[in-house]
Amino acid sequence: MEAIQLKTGTDDVFLSEFPEPAINSPTDVKLKVLQVGICGTDREEACGGRADAPAGEKNLIIGHEMIGQVVDIGKDVKDLNKGDYALFTVRRGCGKCEACKVEVYDMCYTGDYKERGIKSLHGFQSTFVVDDQKYLIKVPSSIHDIAVLTEPTTVVEKAIDESCRIQVNRLPAYKNHRDWLKGKTALIAGLGPIGLLGALVLRLHGCNVLGLDIVDENSARPQILKELGGTYLNSKEHSMESIQKAHPQIDLILEAAGIPKLDFDLVQTLGINGIYVLTGVPGDGPPLQVNGASVMKQLVLKNQVVFGSVNASFSHFRMAVDDLENGLKKWPDTLPKIISHRIPHKDFKKVLAKHTSDEIKVVIDWEK
Repeated sequence: MEAIQLKTGTDDVFLSEFPEPAINSPTDVKLKVLQVGICGTDREEACGGRADAPAGEKNLIIGHEMIGQVVDIGKDVKDLNKGDYALFTVRRGCGKCEACKVEVYDMCYTGDYKERGIKSLHGFQSTFVVDDQKYLIKVPSSIHDIAVLTEPTTVVEKAIDESCRIQVNRLPAYKNHRDWLKGKTALIAGLGPIGLLGALVLRLHGCNVLGLDIVDENSARPQILKELGGTYLNSKEHSMESIQKAHPQIDLILEAAGIPKLDFDLVQTLGINGIYVLTGVPGDGPPLQVNGASVMKQLVLKNQVVFGSVNASFSHFRMAVDDLENGLKKWPDTLPKIISHRIPHKDFKKVLAKHTSDEIKVVIDWEK
């Protein structure tokens, strides 16, 4: 079979033949890969950044956002048939810490986890993939053409889900923790794929959404936000002070930009009892000067919470599939626009090394 491989620690990424995986366990499932998304992690890897090949190997098959179709199953696999659409989750736990022992791999304490396409396990940019059924998520056929968005959607599902759980524990007035979102105002910083998928989830659950970015209002990302029912704010035209004045009670900030100065500046827009979750991973840069006293005073006096969120658990994959299915029903012409480019797998180099101005989400098509 073919596979897109990286010689780890270098920028040498190539398409070549690789041994086809086979069913080796009664609970294994083999998928024909249909689509694999490209994100900042893939591009970081392709520039020689963080990536670890499996033990004893020099190369890593990249890719961790995928959708495929079942072509073979082990004899003990239940409730799955050939032809079904499905995907595999990304992280595998260390098996040692209290989080991984209860299969909450995204909260691993030791750091000894593995991740397909990132750390010590081959990824999904290949003709076929095999894994255990315990890591498989079945996908409705109705969303198979956008289901490649599942993994990035899990990032915001976890961030939003944990925000709701924290808030309901602080203010126990809701039977379902996600009911906390209804009628609240959320600010999303950064309208890339994560930000727009965050807007989708928040709007589905009754939240008023403000989206902050620097692009022209008539460009694709703000238009998608507005079609989802959100309000666009261009940070070139709106200061933090003006945002806070116009929207004095922002209950949730979902950060998806990875810009340190902006991350600190946003604190002043957070309302009383508000919660702020960061998902962006900034690159290295010069030190910042921050008015620490002002930030700390606000957090205390306004009873606010700030936390970071990374990766996702199995339950967040299920939430993502459900919200993508419901989102496609509600906005059938809008949700597919988040996938801005579909590239045949043989042309992967055209998009792996660079980011075009009109790009939102790039997908590698393994059917072409």
